Amino acid sequence: MSKIYLDNAATTKLDEEVLNAMLPFMREEYGNPSSIHSFGRKTRTAIETARKSVSKLLNVSPAEIFFTSGGTEADNMAICQALETHGIKHAISSKIEHHAVEHTLQVLEQSGKIKLSWVNFDEKGNVDLNHLEELLANNERSLVSLMHANNEIGTLLPIKKVSELCEKYNALFHSDTVQTMGHYKIDLASLKVHFVTCAAHKFHGPKGVGFLYINHAVKIKPFINGGAQERNMRGGTENVYGIVGLAKAFEMANEHMDEHQTHIKGLKSYMMEHLKANIEGMEFNGETGETGLYTVLNCRFPHHPDAEMLLFNLDISGIAASGGSACSSGSNQGSHVLRGLGIDMAKPSVRFSFCKYNTKDEIDIVVKKMKEMYAVVAKA
Repeated sequence: MSKIYLDNAATTKLDEEVLNAMLPFMREEYGNPSSIHSFGRKTRTAIETARKSVSKLLNVSPAEIFFTSGGTEADNMAICQALETHGIKHAISSKIEHHAVEHTLQVLEQSGKIKLSWVNFDEKGNVDLNHLEELLANNERSLVSLMHANNEIGTLLPIKKVSELCEKYNALFHSDTVQTMGHYKIDLASLKVHFVTCAAHKFHGPKGVGFLYINHAVKIKPFINGGAQERNMRGGTENVYGIVGLAKAFEMANEHMDEHQTHIKGLKSYMMEHLKANIEGMEFNGETGETGLYTVLNCRFPHHPDAEMLLFNLDISGIAASGGSACSSGSNQGSHVLRGLGIDMAKPSVRFSFCKYNTKDEIDIVVKKMKEMYAVVAKA
């Protein structure tokens, strides 16, 4: 049975060229980058070359890029250290953020370190900019943390408008850009954003590595104390081959971005069209047009007696996707994003997310499988 992978928002397949770029640093070039001998100098050069490559593609200085273990660490570093360093006691976010942001802010609030305000959003997950301005105007200096694209429903934040509001009220602005890095051209020099985050495995790079961009105008205290790595901002021996892989994957993603966008947008439109044509009552969560992330399609299917088994049935058919429907388990209450949007949780929701390797033939197989599942219901 051939397998179909449509869970690329969770992680992507490591590109073969990326692996080949990493292998020398797993085999021959194994020196510690902090060592002064030739072994160390070679790996130090590889890290700084990677930093320069990433910074050039984002139109920033290499000194503004700090490598981390991934998006979650980068989010935590930005939020916790920005608040502590600048003595900020108020934060603004939304209840449909990634847990790396939402839970971090909730812990800080529960410990009494900050007051936390939640900005309103509509049924598609679009942030209410008027309410955001109201929160900024009626509170002391704030940290705003809003993701560039929602990882479950794909709704895009008008990041430029939000950055301008933050500048108007002297707020610090952090955006989790994990789902958009490598998928959109991002010119950070033109955005008034203080912190953005990245995880390499979202664009065919390795897991366990990412970066935090810190605008040169903002200084924060170190997040991990120890050695002098990452210019004293993050102690610990660097993940050299991971960093090399991140840079290679980022270079490739940017080089081929236009063709990949065209291909993936075609797959998404094709799947939407064929699901609507084959399953009565089919709906979609979040934004699905230009204001939505083109790699993500969150589908809300009609009521089904075996709603909780849809993902399982897809899995045993060799199809990988992720869920957003409620679960009967007492410890799992389903997607916090869909609940936050007021979506009917009795209807099963499935997130399909695409990459450059997916094909229309795969989409046909998935649509056929979903049609078969609902055909059984119709006959019952």
